[in-house]
Amino acid sequence: MKQQIISVKNLTKQYQTEQSSGVSDISFDIESGKIVAILGESGSGKSTLLKCIYGLLKTDEGEVHFKGKRVLGPDEQLIPGHKEMKMVTQDFSLNIYAKVYDNIASMLSNTDVQGKKDKTFQMMRHLNIEHLKDKKITQLSGGEQQRVAIAKALISDTSLLLLDEPFSQVDALLKNQLRADIKRIAEETGVTVIMVSHDPADGLFLADQLLLIKDGKLLQQGEPSFVYNHPDHIYTARLLGNAVVLHAAEAEKIGLQAKGQAVVFYPEWAALKSSWNSKRFEVKDVYYKGFYEELLLQRNGVTIRAIQLNRGEHKKNDHVQVNIDHFLRF
Repeated sequence: MKQQIISVKNLTKQYQTEQSSGVSDISFDIESGKIVAILGESGSGKSTLLKCIYGLLKTDEGEVHFKGKRVLGPDEQLIPGHKEMKMVTQDFSLNIYAKVYDNIASMLSNTDVQGKKDKTFQMMRHLNIEHLKDKKITQLSGGEQQRVAIAKALISDTSLLLLDEPFSQVDALLKNQLRADIKRIAEETGVTVIMVSHDPADGLFLADQLLLIKDGKLLQQGEPSFVYNHPDHIYTARLLGNAVVLHAAEAEKIGLQAKGQAVVFYPEWAALKSSWNSKRFEVKDVYYKGFYEELLLQRNGVTIRAIQLNRGEHKKNDHVQVNIDHFLRF
């Protein structure tokens, strides 16, 4: 059984009383070795929560426990932060005039020079940056700087790696590679990772556990596949899968029984097939997405979206049969 590494209990940190900001009454536990993604829109309180976990911010109420001991706030210690945790922020905090090797090695003491050298090269190999060892940070791309920052954070026996929007400065091409690297490194080293992101793909691709935050409140947590398929809130479905949301009256117009205020489904749940309960829609537009296309469909003035894999089968102004046998009621 895995050991619990982080326990957050009734955590509240508000910046201004007159408006909602920060986080409010948040509780959750994290097991050692897990990758956890904190997802939410900009300004939802994600980074505030991360800084409270690290001990950079003084909480108003509640506590953070690391391996069973309370994490001290910045007012309780000389250097804010926790020695077994490392945080990689969007600016990477690297010495831009120093070489890659020196940036990483600077985190280790000189008591064992050969050991320091071996460990630094091992960490560079982990992150596929050994070939960059003699380059200065100013000569690196955003993705390369990201890898150096993670190597620097992990080298000094870090138990918990905190990543604040780790892919915000990285090209789309590199994102998947970096996500895969972080997943692999977590498995190889056993480090626990808590990552903050506004991009749901980061959490769905990487995480063992999702925490969905809106306006400083924890809306839902759980395994990515469960949270995706069983969202507790419309916000969760919109954030994770760009869901189609129809008011009850709109749902009725296309043959869906609402039994509440709204009906929600993902575009991939709208099957383009003819069956006894399928309905006829007009194709209003087709959006090319690479290996699939997204169709904008309309019936009785109600617009929905669906996915088609065999490209070009249905074109604008065509009529298609759509079967939505799986949807969520809110």
